[in-house]
Amino acid sequence: MEEKSVGVENKGVGSRTSTPNRRNAVILALYSCQKLLPTTPIFSCGGVTEEKFNLVARCTTEIITEEELRELLKHEKFVAYCGYEPSGKIHFGHLLTIRKLIDLQAAGAKPVVLLADLHAYLNHKGTLEEIRLVAEYNKHCFIALGLDPKRTEFLLGSDFQLKPRFMMDVLRVAADTTLLRARRSMTEIAKRLEDPDVAQVLYPIMQAVDMAYLKVDVAVGGNDQRKVHMVAREKLPALGHQKPVCVHVPLLHGTDGAAKMSSSKGNFIAIDDEPSTIKQKIEKTFCPPKQTKDNPIIEYTEHIVLPSLGKLETKRPARYGGPLELINADELRKLYAAGKLHPADLKAAVAEALVKALAPVREYFEKHPDARLARPSQVL
Repeated sequence: MEEKSVGVENKGVGSRTSTPNRRNAVILALYSCQKLLPTTPIFSCGGVTEEKFNLVARCTTEIITEEELRELLKHEKFVAYCGYEPSGKIHFGHLLTIRKLIDLQAAGAKPVVLLADLHAYLNHKGTLEEIRLVAEYNKHCFIALGLDPKRTEFLLGSDFQLKPRFMMDVLRVAADTTLLRARRSMTEIAKRLEDPDVAQVLYPIMQAVDMAYLKVDVAVGGNDQRKVHMVAREKLPALGHQKPVCVHVPLLHGTDGAAKMSSSKGNFIAIDDEPSTIKQKIEKTFCPPKQTKDNPIIEYTEHIVLPSLGKLETKRPARYGGPLELINADELRKLYAAGKLHPADLKAAVAEALVKALAPVREYFEKHPDARLARPSQVL
């Protein structure tokens, strides 16, 4: 049976949680997504503080569980993990989990980034040679986004997943997991759902054992990782391993309006896209007038622009309302739903803001030209 969690409805300042606990509403009001992200540790001593908890909890959809997280934050050191398939460009969907790792790093965690080459191979994302080339490039992307490489451990899955002890635990979890449960865990992750193969059953079991082998205290992921995380929480204690606290962040819609941004679908904006490419992609992005729900442009403003820059500036002519500055996602939704902000004006402002917000990434790759892929890969 899956555990209940503390859910958070992401609506910016003044948003409401799914629990009647008023304290959480105050937490979100004070520590909304509009706060700029810390890049250095802000805590030098142990013990639970509201600031430390709020930092980890902001901009999340759920925490499993809040009580376990508070207990964990009493320790000065702990391990926070997120796994990534090195299968393409790093885009906005990855950005939210990286920012959460940065929050956890500031709260005292040692981030472990798993570049899951074997998982990508099992999920038909290319040859191992191609995947490992992309993994190295992805690592530089994460550093460019702000993860401190001196305090972050980057690992390939193949560094440890072929060891006998790891594979023995995979078999032990497999023996206690139904085929239906394993396949259900892959419904939002697998590339080939219509014609599934045996590899898709191994994938979530290996991911659960990853957390045990890496001694993970906190597992970070998008909402699509929830079912896999629940397998880990339910199965690992029986094998003598701890169950991880799970911190989930929203999934962003693709530029085409699809439910999930994905490099394999081509509906993404990469963090190292050139300014002209960003502007072209935003211009073509799904953005129906007056619709705020499931609107990619609204989401990119809330989760990328406002946390990075603290505001969104529109430069409208006076006859269309004049310049407008927004610092709050709720305010943006209200204006847009009322038709007081035209999609074209919003897109133009968001495009300029994204170019500015992603400037540090472009600067990083200008200083480290060898970090880019030497040749295009079919995986990309």
